Amino acid sequence: MTTRFRYRLWSFARGFFRTIPKIPRYIYYIIMALMIFVAADVGRYLFFPDIKGLVNEIPSKTAFMEHAEKRWDREGKRKKITWKWVPLSRISRYAVAAVVIAEDDKFWDHEGFDLEAMRKALGHDIIEGRVKFGGSTITQQLSKNLYLSPSKNPLRKLKEVVLAWRLERALSKRRILEIYLNVIEWGDGVYGIEAASRRYYGKTSSMLSPMEAAMLASVIPSPRRYDPTNPGKYLKRRSGQIYYTMKKRGVLSGN
Repeated sequence: MTTRFRYRLWSFARGFFRTIPKIPRYIYYIIMALMIFVAADVGRYLFFPDIKGLVNEIPSKTAFMEHAEKRWDREGKRKKITWKWVPLSRISRYAVAAVVIAEDDKFWDHEGFDLEAMRKALGHDIIEGRVKFGGSTITQQLSKNLYLSPSKNPLRKLKEVVLAWRLERALSKRRILEIYLNVIEWGDGVYGIEAASRRYYGKTSSMLSPMEAAMLASVIPSPRRYDPTNPGKYLKRRSGQIYYTMKKRGVLSGN
């Protein structure tokens, strides 16, 4: 763990606790006891699963895919996963840029976490009286897609952070992004950029236009709620923002 990262982690913790009211000392003792209680459950993710295999191997079915299949079984639906792996070199550069802009604009610079974004998201959850746990980076999203569940709870978030830390140390940024683009959900049963591109636009992901890429990127937070081929006001506004950022940064120029 680098000195820079330790400093950022300390700044994050200090900033977060400043967002909550002062509480009695015995409450802190209870919190510490709970942290010790869950340490074994979270700590095992420091060693399991084996992440090094992802350096060269294509992941098998992800935890999120298995969760979808179990949900279909409960609902009595006869559906199958639509998924096709493609290397990063065969994915439109517009799609790569759009997804990074939409989901994790600091992806190439951080070490797996955007601590400031996490602190703000947690503070906002406390103020709003809800549990949303936003502020996840692409690496964190990948870790939960591969190994965890869609549930939103503190334990899952801690496991996600541990796995993201391991992913960043085992894989290159390009490999993390390649796996992410190939496994995340883009509709009920639709996983990965290639399957999504074929489903919604009838073309390979290498042929996606800048606007199509921006539209696909805009549905990632709620892939079963939004349809990129039938966008409402939110998708039009969000994809427009992504497209404008791509244009401003020169992504659209050249071949």
